[in-house]
Amino acid sequence: MALVRCITEMGMGVDVHGLDYTLAAKRAVFDAIHHSSLGFARLVGATADDMTVHVLIGVPHPERVKADEVAATLPHGHATVQVVVGGLQSLNADGSDGTLIANAIITVSIEDGK
Repeated sequence: MALVRCITEMGMGVDVHGLDYTLAAKRAVFDAIHHSSLGFARLVGATADDMTVHVLIGVPHPERVKADEVAATLPHGHATVQVVVGGLQSLNADGSDGTLIANAIITVSIEDGK
């Protein structure tokens, strides 16, 4: 069977104070997945839990994101989370705090049943 990409969504998450990279990533995922309602799985006799969900997160310091915590926020499917350099960060004058923006691209795929 072939895995077929069915939908791509984008999201943005912000931590205004605290520079919590995982929180910003979770918010980006939340933003992306709440733009759609996925009902296509039943077309091939599958359920939402059969979906393959790939999450790509962009933040300035990828090592600061706890990918397993981000994956746990997804309500359905088999998730993989990849974190790469991206997003934005603006620090305050002494560098002790700032605003962090994480970007997410989520692709949802499913076996085509063939």
